[in-house]
Amino acid sequence: MIRRSLLISAAAALMLAACGQGDQAKSGANAPLRIGVTPVPHAEILEAIRPTLAAEGVPIDVVVFNDYVQPNVQLSEKRLDANYFQTKPYLDEFNLARGTDLVTVAGVHVEPLGLYSRKHANLAAVPARGLVILPNDASNTGRSLLLLQSAGLVRLRDPANPLQTVRDIVANPKNLTFREIEAPAIPRTLSEADVAVINTNYALDAGLKPRTDALALEGADSPYINYLVSRTDNAEDPRIQALARALRSQAVKDFIAGKYEGAVIPAA
Repeated sequence: MIRRSLLISAAAALMLAACGQGDQAKSGANAPLRIGVTPVPHAEILEAIRPTLAAEGVPIDVVVFNDYVQPNVQLSEKRLDANYFQTKPYLDEFNLARGTDLVTVAGVHVEPLGLYSRKHANLAAVPARGLVILPNDASNTGRSLLLLQSAGLVRLRDPANPLQTVRDIVANPKNLTFREIEAPAIPRTLSEADVAVINTNYALDAGLKPRTDALALEGADSPYINYLVSRTDNAEDPRIQALARALRSQAVKDFIAGKYEGAVIPAA
């Protein structure tokens, strides 16, 4: 569960995001960095390093979002200085679709994608013509299909292509049906599905424990690292670089290992 203090700060940040849509992030060496995040684990990790950054003269404003689009939109419009929530395949797809030029600064952690069910205790119990719910953005849809393939539920046209769609399924032994919806909404629809693929940040936020609740989970070798992201014009800002160092520090690796018990894995 999210701490009460984090819920309060998240609500305040959401209000700020809603009411201050025209505000730009302030520049200057002593100005707070405005960083867009999703609640778990990203906001929690930033709260853990807030004192360290403050001691280095780098105050931060943590702006919490419950979707994957607005943190990039507001970063590109300079309403944020950076964001921290996404993988590089997702960022690449966003840049291509939106004509933006956002860049990765530092890889921080991996959140293994999981396959969950409230109806079935294991994959063998998933019935013929069962319903599978997937995230609807291209990078997470492809990633989800690779997980379903590794679990033996489907076979794909290209076993390694991370941007395949359901049209690339060439074998579906159980004749499963697929529904694609926005990733944040999937935990709320879990009871409707036979199985659902859920991003770990949303699984944790919903009280799921990936290591014990998931029927299948990506391995620790997953290439889907979550990055600190900025724009080309501010990637070398000393404040951004200080944030990157803090996020890559041993203290953060220890915090992640202790708090998330393998559901979140520090990047190498």
